[in-house]
Amino acid sequence: MTKIKSINPFSGKLLKEFETLSDRELEAKISLSHEAYSSWKSSTFEQRGHLMRKAAKVLRDKKDYFATIISQEMGKVITESRAEIEKCAWVCDYYAENASEFLQPESLTLPDGAKAKIVHQPIGAVLAVMPWNFPFWQVFRFAAPTLMAGNTGLLKHASNVPQCALAIEEVFTLAGFPDGIFQTLLIGSEATNEIISDPRIQAVTLTGSEKAGAAVASTAGQHIKKSLLELGGSDPFIILDDADLEKASETAAKARMINFGQSCIAAKRFIVMDKVYDEFLEKFSEHIKSLKFGNPMEEDSDYGSMARPDLAEELYEQIQDSVKAGAKIHLGGNKPEKGSAFFEPTILVDIPEGCPAYEEELFGPVASVFRVNSIEEALQLANDSEFGLGASLWSSDIEKAEKLANQIETGAVFINAMVASHPHLPFGGIKKSGYGRELSRNGILEFVNSKTVYLG
Repeated sequence: MTKIKSINPFSGKLLKEFETLSDRELEAKISLSHEAYSSWKSSTFEQRGHLMRKAAKVLRDKKDYFATIISQEMGKVITESRAEIEKCAWVCDYYAENASEFLQPESLTLPDGAKAKIVHQPIGAVLAVMPWNFPFWQVFRFAAPTLMAGNTGLLKHASNVPQCALAIEEVFTLAGFPDGIFQTLLIGSEATNEIISDPRIQAVTLTGSEKAGAAVASTAGQHIKKSLLELGGSDPFIILDDADLEKASETAAKARMINFGQSCIAAKRFIVMDKVYDEFLEKFSEHIKSLKFGNPMEEDSDYGSMARPDLAEELYEQIQDSVKAGAKIHLGGNKPEKGSAFFEPTILVDIPEGCPAYEEELFGPVASVFRVNSIEEALQLANDSEFGLGASLWSSDIEKAEKLANQIETGAVFINAMVASHPHLPFGGIKKSGYGRELSRNGILEFVNSKTVYLG
């Protein structure tokens, strides 16, 4: 068995070490999940909802405890960690309240007068492969609808957040969920494909990188299993010349720097009309510079460090390659120290096609700002991406903005607001940002059997 290490990225100190599961231990957990499903699928929505509300209460009652684990293990500032826990409680309450309605049988009358209905039934054990950047939220937006639908859940979390992974299982245990309904698997990534291949696993959902998504989807496809992928994003933040620049620039800074830029739906490409480009860039830069660096555990810190030193090193290489191609550094851009997860907020301008800042996802506090001369050019640039997760569009003309939103190739467009995941709204992308939808009614329908019953 190998060790999984929990390391504080801000201090660099080792927090804890955990042994990965043995083959026998892993088999026992998969078996338990499969066995637990046989009774859980017959439980009522009222029973499941009661437990899910208790999970929400556990999250709120122990908010500081769970938030501290997040901040110490992946470097998120404590205020954002608390907000993440609150959001997890919200999604638990949301599905506890709405799952029954979402999954009610649907009656149909056919043209010949015959009757039919669609019933939505659980499918079994579902594996979730989850990332480190929102270590609680990404899991709960999967777990709440999946468990409320009558499935069981198995979590393979990112290797740098084992304490978060175990704490999430603790939430469901403390809430009183039966054994095996939700379990954390402390395993290496190499074991993931084997688990997907297991006939007792009915589906898999992954939030993460394109490479990981392709590997998981390939294995799921080979075994004819449903998969859902939520991958990267290079979200455009489009500023038209009639936008409220003060509000837009302030929101832009938040949209780029939330979670220290380590978010799939963080705004990454700022596409600004020439008429307001200089003013926006000045305001945007000032908002970025006003943010306070500090220890993630301090209440007034706006950002601390990235989640791992290798991520900081990789991001800096993307900056350097972009500069070599002709991009200019407007703010920041200094090289992080070797072995450090610290990174300076950076703004790039004059970005040419073909460089990382144009084509790739910059997963960290680096903003790419583009000048355009027309709405047509703005839309062309926004859509000139392999990704299609979210977009933000700023204009005082809402009717015009709505028409333009229909031309943006993404899973969501937020007008005069930053892109955010919300329990009531479907969440997911197109192109290399993945497929399938989480949250809302769409999310709970991903892992059910929508069965047709014909009434002859």
